[in-house]
Amino acid sequence: MGIRGELFTTEVQAENRTYFFNVKENRVGDVFLQVVESKNVDGAGFDRHAVVVFEEEMQKFLQGFNRSLDFLEKNRKERLHLRQARSLHARGERKTIVRKK
Repeated sequence: MGIRGELFTTEVQAENRTYFFNVKENRVGDVFLQVVESKNVDGAGFDRHAVVVFEEEMQKFLQGFNRSLDFLEKNRKERLHLRQARSLHARGERKTIVRKK
C-alpha cells in the first residue's frame, strides 16, 4: 500500500490545472476514490479541491457523471452557436438566436 492508504493514482494534465484520481483505503478498510483538482495560484502555491466517492456509491456517481457528459456532448454545437450569436450581438451585429427544444 502506498502513502496514506493509496492503492492507485493517476493524473490528468489540463491547460492550467492537474486532476489527480486517487483510489485509497482508510483505516477501517473502506475503499474510496478521491478526485483532486490542483491549480497553481500565481506562483504563490496551489489551490486544491477534492471530492470523495466511496466504493459502494461509485455506480450512482458514474451514472450522474455519464448523464452530465452526454448532455455536454449533445449540446456542444448549440452552445457554440449561441456563444457566436451573443458575440455578434455585443458588437452590434444582428443575428437571430434560435434555441432547440
